[in-house]
Amino acid sequence: MAFITIEDLAQTEGALLGIDPGTKTFGLAVSDRTRMIATARETIRREKFSIDAQKILKLIDEDEISAVVVGLPVNMDGSHGPRAQSVRDFCNNLLKIRDLPIFLWDERLSTMAVTRTMLEGDMSRKKRAENVDKLAAAYILQGVLDRLRA
Repeated sequence: MAFITIEDLAQTEGALLGIDPGTKTFGLAVSDRTRMIATARETIRREKFSIDAQKILKLIDEDEISAVVVGLPVNMDGSHGPRAQSVRDFCNNLLKIRDLPIFLWDERLSTMAVTRTMLEGDMSRKKRAENVDKLAAAYILQGVLDRLRA
């Protein structure tokens, strides 16, 4: 399939996987099959690409995921820097292993929004560190789900 548009994503059915790719971890979230709500799933520590890919593909198979939403770290001025290229490279490498629909979503400020919510909830620093990536993935995925319904 390769990279798809929001219109293409709207034509697919079933659960979606949201990925917040960080430099050290991947935050993962899944939607329900009706695409109403995103739920934070887990955070996986990045290792070698092949190991990371197998973990993600296993989750895709287990949850019968129909498409993947990946947060694209766009710069505040809208430009794409090295981090955005790294995410694109990861997605391209994943596509070499498995042909699946991938939608890139601008994730500017997602981690900041999630961190602010956790601070307002008086969550400890340790709990914030444990949860920020998977909650950012859920935030990204929920943004896409809301856009699909709009």
